[in-house]
Amino acid sequence: MPHSSVELEIATEAIEALIPGAAPAHLTVQVTEMLPGGTGPRHTWSGRAGDVAETVLTALYGRRRADDTASPLARAEDAKRRRDLAGEIDALTAGHEQLTSAPWYPLRPGDLVHLHVPAAADFPPFGETYLVSSGAGPHDPAPHLLSMTLLAHTSVAEDQAGMVGCYATEAHDDPLYDAWFEAGPHLLTVVRDGLVVHNGGGR
Repeated sequence: MPHSSVELEIATEAIEALIPGAAPAHLTVQVTEMLPGGTGPRHTWSGRAGDVAETVLTALYGRRRADDTASPLARAEDAKRRRDLAGEIDALTAGHEQLTSAPWYPLRPGDLVHLHVPAAADFPPFGETYLVSSGAGPHDPAPHLLSMTLLAHTSVAEDQAGMVGCYATEAHDDPLYDAWFEAGPHLLTVVRDGLVVHNGGGR
């Protein structure tokens, strides 16, 4: 699976900027390997800046697997079906680390969390938006608790009523955890102070 268009655009522009005045549409990068003693070129490779950017991103972050759009829980369950205990643990550990290492983590009061629910069987897709607030009372011994309240949804099917708002919670150490693991980070968008700090759909 290729890297996101945003990642490639940034890397490509950085490479193109190395040659001032070059026309990006025609810019190629050439690498020549010389024989020992400088007796002449041994191998010459050339390619578009975008190809170089893809190669660099793959070297840094690895090649994306086709299951990158599966939730951490779905990956763990898939590994469990294969009786791959190490894979199951790795899927859950990776999901936890991806969330807790994010620069915007943890959630803060005032954050908005949007969840895209894909179409399933006869159910059309819909979206939900949650507001993160303090889940602690004035004399609560655990002031770090947060709530996640459903603000709006776009579901129009009556049969989907039981699916709407399922990630709302009144007091939780980490109200995003269930949605992150069950739905998956690729279906979540987090907005803080009017800025998107996590755009799962933009991958």
